[in-house]
Amino acid sequence: MDSNNNVYDTFNEVLVKLFTDIMHIEEKAIITDEFKDISNNDMHIIEAIGIDEPKNMSSVAKTLSVTVGTLTIAINNLVKKGYVNRVRSEKDRRVVFISLSAKGLKAYEHHAEFHKQMIKATIEGLEANEVTILVKSLTNLVDFFKKWQ
Repeated sequence: MDSNNNVYDTFNEVLVKLFTDIMHIEEKAIITDEFKDISNNDMHIIEAIGIDEPKNMSSVAKTLSVTVGTLTIAINNLVKKGYVNRVRSEKDRRVVFISLSAKGLKAYEHHAEFHKQMIKATIEGLEANEVTILVKSLTNLVDFFKKWQ
């Protein structure tokens, strides 16, 4: 039982530290001099817009679990700063499509590179079966969090 308590305590300590630090660490890593005019939250909006075809505001808001009104405020700032393009639909002028500008694409790629390095560091030295177990464990954690939303 004592070794189970040690595993629990260690795992709890790692998770708490990870959750406490992750946003701060990510912000320090991705908000460089080049992207100092945006926040970590802005970078996640850029990530949600993505590099595929333009998306409507409601689909991006849903991805981020925010209201369209909240997203609109952030998008207005990102448009002003030159990261996002906003275009009204030709078919329905009430629908607004957003996409990344060249500057936004550069920020997206910078953010994606940080995530790629983070994943590489996470699985470094693990065997394929250990990676499978890690993915399963993290998927269980995601499922746990979904229950609390």
